[in-house]
Amino acid sequence: MKIHNPASSAPPNGPYSLGIEIPAGQHVLFVAGQVPVAKDGSTPQGIKAQAEQVWRNIIAVLESAGMSVENLVKVNHYLTKAENIPGYSEVRSKMLGAARPASTMIVVQSLVKPEWLVEVEATAAK
Repeated sequence: MKIHNPASSAPPNGPYSLGIEIPAGQHVLFVAGQVPVAKDGSTPQGIKAQAEQVWRNIIAVLESAGMSVENLVKVNHYLTKAENIPGYSEVRSKMLGAARPASTMIVVQSLVKPEWLVEVEATAAK
């Protein structure tokens, strides 16, 4: 993958890339929006616990396709409260490590269930 952070643009406003180019011949995986629900159906409380569950869910899907966070090319983050951005961002950074996929973060009025504070969808390529 080739990262595009052109000098003619403002640098990324966080740990992400402005653009990612996928070379020809790579397999592409689209990860549906992952919500903070564990395998047993439980939803943890608080933004950090919910963010960790969401990222565990994403990593499980990636691993099932023989991929990891290093293969992420685009991530869309949906939060229900702007005040949760710092806590979410802390967990995101921990879970992604050095990976810098293209990224969009949006604050929405609500998600499908009112107890959900975050949902994340992703695209990966390998």
